[in-house]
Amino acid sequence: MRRYLSLFARYFVQYAKVRLSYRGDFLLSVLATVASTACGMAVVFLIFRHVPRIAGWSFTQILFLYGFSLLPLSLFNTISVNLYYFSDSYIVMGKFDQVLLRPVHPLFQVLSEKFRLEALGDTVLGLVILLSCARSMGLRFGATGWLFILLATLCGCALYTAVFLMLTCVSFWMEDRVGVVPPIYNMLAFGRYPLDIYGQLVRFLLSWVVPFGFASFYPAAHLLGKDAYRTYIYLMPLVTVAFVALALAVWSRGVRNYTSTGS
Repeated sequence: MRRYLSLFARYFVQYAKVRLSYRGDFLLSVLATVASTACGMAVVFLIFRHVPRIAGWSFTQILFLYGFSLLPLSLFNTISVNLYYFSDSYIVMGKFDQVLLRPVHPLFQVLSEKFRLEALGDTVLGLVILLSCARSMGLRFGATGWLFILLATLCGCALYTAVFLMLTCVSFWMEDRVGVVPPIYNMLAFGRYPLDIYGQLVRFLLSWVVPFGFASFYPAAHLLGKDAYRTYIYLMPLVTVAFVALALAVWSRGVRNYTSTGS
């Protein structure tokens, strides 16, 4: 574990040096990412121009949920670039052959070969929204609260990575340049809003099939003092471990099934 953490830090620093060598391009990418997130937030503002509350949730509370959701999502977006393009770059083009020849775990190489550094701008934006809403509602986190935010953020990032890793593994059996990741990626937006506003089937899917609710909604609701979701907080680490273990098992099976491009 120490070796891989050290390697990850070195990979990240080296990629950051290369990316920041074009500072103007990087700054524009950060601004574009933040602007895209701001457009999503504008939807919340537009909705609350017409209704004071949605399913018992106020504007500030939903904005708090939105801000918290940016924390695990931004970390996931930072490391998940190659999962999004895995089918085309690694399977169809045969790049995965090179990965298997190196003396480092294949999954580690895929996740750490490239980063989307501009996504970290959403981390800063999420923290600003979180603190602003917390101050508006009179919430104080303290050391325990911030530790919970950190752990929940890491669990959320791990859940997102596990879900999309399993979707990525479909490429080992079905070679397709697009893959199944892009359509499911759009479902991430569901976790930014209270699950109460969805039907029972959608709530079940977002909790136990594609557990985006555990990645953002349930921990944010806990910070807001919603006792109805307390049980889910205790289940969050278990769900995270279960999905990560399942994703690793599917990945291992997919790697064994890989037969190269033949070129």
